[in-house]
Amino acid sequence: IGPHMPELKNQIAVVTGASGGIGGAIASAFIQGGAHVVAVGRDIAKLEAFVMRLRGLAGTVEAFRADLTQDDDLRGLAEYLSHTSGRLDILVHSAGVYARGKLEKSSVETMDALYAANVRGPYLLTKELLPLLKRPRGQIAFINSSAGLSARPAAGQYSASQHWSKALADGLRHDVNADQVRVLSVYPARTAT
Repeated sequence: IGPHMPELKNQIAVVTGASGGIGGAIASAFIQGGAHVVAVGRDIAKLEAFVMRLRGLAGTVEAFRADLTQDDDLRGLAEYLSHTSGRLDILVHSAGVYARGKLEKSSVETMDALYAANVRGPYLLTKELLPLLKRPRGQIAFINSSAGLSARPAAGQYSASQHWSKALADGLRHDVNADQVRVLSVYPARTAT
């Protein structure tokens, strides 16, 4: 945790894609800063291994299995948080899927999968958790991709899903400004995860 990391003690954070990559690094930093992290992912074995590695740090962590493409999973997470804490300080959207291919050779099912995981899932999860985020004037972070700012060859479908995510965050920022909920987007380029 660096000198610019705010105090996170007693903060409750949900991090999707927390079992590895950028999501895992974010969750680890939050736990080191004293937050209680609900680590969300599809693979419960990976999540539980992640949780075991981080026990004993300043904060606490628990695993919650949820697939971003399954509405019941996302609503279940919101219901769980509503019953256990009644508030949420930080929501980080770091999970997603990636696919490459020229449009003429890619299937519409691939586009559907990108949309479901990268756009619809974060949309629904944000919608479900927004009441909990408004109470403490929380923060929402979309870990997007620089591909959402500039499409790359053979990755137009992925870039489109990331641009949708950018638009979702930009619109949401305006919608919740009066509630003092902070919305930010991060656009990493290629990352060695």
